[in-house]
This record gives sequence, C-alpha cells and structure tokens, in this order.
Amino acid sequence: MGRLPVALIVAFVVSLCLHAFALFGPDIDLAFAPETPLLVAELRPLPAQPESPQAVSPPSPKPNKPKAKTARPVKPRPEMRNSQVEHDSVAPATPVMTVPESSGSAEPGQTVSAQDVAPADDASSSVSQSSQSQPSPVSESPPAPRLPPRGMIRFRVDKGDSNFEIGFARQQWEFDAGRYRLRSVVETTGLVWLFRSLHIEMESVGQYSESNGLQPDVFGVIGNGQRAKEKALFDWESMKVRVGNRPEQALNPGAQDLLSFYYQVGFMNIAPGEAGTLPVASGKKYRIYRLENLGDEDIEVPLGTLRARHLRAPGENTTELWLAYDYRLLPVKIRHVDSDGGVLVQVATDIQFGQ
Repeated sequence: MGRLPVALIVAFVVSLCLHAFALFGPDIDLAFAPETPLLVAELRPLPAQPESPQAVSPPSPKPNKPKAKTARPVKPRPEMRNSQVEHDSVAPATPVMTVPESSGSAEPGQTVSAQDVAPADDASSSVSQSSQSQPSPVSESPPAPRLPPRGMIRFRVDKGDSNFEIGFARQQWEFDAGRYRLRSVVETTGLVWLFRSLHIEMESVGQYSESNGLQPDVFGVIGNGQRAKEKALFDWESMKVRVGNRPEQALNPGAQDLLSFYYQVGFMNIAPGEAGTLPVASGKKYRIYRLENLGDEDIEVPLGTLRARHLRAPGENTTELWLAYDYRLLPVKIRHVDSDGGVLVQVATDIQFGQ
C-alpha cells in the first residue's frame, strides 16, 4: 500500500511528459513502418518546384485532445497501409515511387518519378486507346467505272410513235486497256422484212478513258454484207478528219461518230435547260450539232418505268435521247426524225452487263 502512491506519481509524471512531447515536440508519423519492400508512395515535394499553395498541411494536434492512440507503435496491417496510401495520394505534389525488387524496370530501391513509371495496365490501355483513335490504313479502291468492260443493249425498232414494230437493233461495247470497240446491228423483221430486207452494221473503234470518255479513230458502215462508202477517219495528232471520199476537214476537240456519240453523251455535263455542242461525223458528213438538256422525266419502256435524262440534237435531222439513271446513263430510248418527217423510235428491251 505504501508503493501505490509512488506508482501513481510516476505514472502521472510519465503521462505529463508524453503529453508535453505530443504538444510541443516535432511531428513524427508512426502510423506505419513497412518492413517488406512493398509498393509504397512517399509524398514529398520536388526540390525544384515551389510549394503549392493548395498543399494539404498535416493537421495540427488539438490541445484539448491528447494524441494518445497515435503515439503507440502499432504494427500496421496490409489493409492499413493501403488506406494510408490512398489518403496520402490527395497531395498535389508529384509523388516519388520506390520500385520493388520484383520490378524489372529499375534496380531494387531505386526511386523514380511516378510520371516515368506507369503500371502495365495503364500502358496497355493507352496503347489500345491510341490504336482505336487512329484508324487503320485502308487501301482506297479505285472508283467504279461508269460503264462495265462489256455489255449489250437490245432495242425494238418502231415505225413512228404507234409501237408498230419493223425491226430490232443490237449494240455491243467492249473496253480494254484504254481502247474501245462498239458494234451495232439493225435488221428489219416481220412484214417489213418481206417487202424490204435490211441489215446494217456500224462499227466504231478508238481510245477510251474514264475522265474523257470516247475518242474515235475509225468509223464505218456495212450495208447488206457490202462495205459502204460511209466512213470516217480521225487523225488526232494533226486534228484532221476525213469523211467518205471528201477532203480532210479540221477536227474539233471531243468529236464523235454516229455510233460513239450515243455513249459519249453520258459523260457530258450539261445543266437542265442549258445547251452544249457536239461535233459528229455520220459517215457522209461532218458537222457540229447543238445538244440540249431538256431535263429529267419518267418514261415507259419495256424495261419498266425509268427516270431518264432527256437530250435533243435539233437540226435538219433531229435526234432525241433518253439516258436512264438506273442503267448508268445508257440510252434506253432513241427517236430520230429525218428531213422528210419520217420517225423511227428505238426502245430498249434488254440491257446486259458483262465482265
């Protein structure tokens, strides 16, 4: 019983010293002291950077509440370390990371900036995001040609506008290695054939490009198996054209023959209501025709109801063309009026595309 007051006095003195040390002594963080080389973020400001005005300063101890529990050296558990790291990560200063021995990017114990060493997951995600933001290069395929390399159009030939059939026509084209070849056959059929058998072939050969279209070199007509005198020779180097047995004439840029112009008009851009010019050699003569764009309209042909561009070349012999948008601006109807007023109409019954 005599020792009890002495023990109380000693305990009181020790407690008073501890409180004084906690109030006026230096701040020592005894929250954890890692014993194993775990990944630990130690917060400290960089030497070259001034202290941020928004830096979170450690809380000063309150005088009325002694810091008895934090003074005890308690060995922290792993989850306590993680929570402390998350709490300390709110400081704005750039952290410094101590690389553990298991990391292959630095020597054990080496300190590097956290901006220089990123976790593997972040690196892979940044690479995947970069690959997603930059589309993979795709080889651009050349634009599809306006016309396929080969094809054929079948026409029904009518006398006038009364759908009175007198024959048929067939036009074929072939494009290969910058060259083209067109061939047309017209024959009479039915009762007309009994009174007048007619077989006419036309052929046009020349150069072809997707930008400029057709440029004829030779045009000729064969009537009933015998080569006629209707022909045209185009000399693009000297810009001369010879029609039949006539002397050479000056050749205009973009000139066509009686067969190639059916396909060339699809390459011409004439606004609706406007007009352009088109030089044409028919095999008998060479002249420049006026070409008018009468606008778009719906027409009824054996192929169905088609939206078509209506063109007209007026003159002593007037020719009208309807170019169907559904068939790559190929002619689906041709109406020709001669100087005597006779009318021939060709309407497309079949269009075939081949490779």
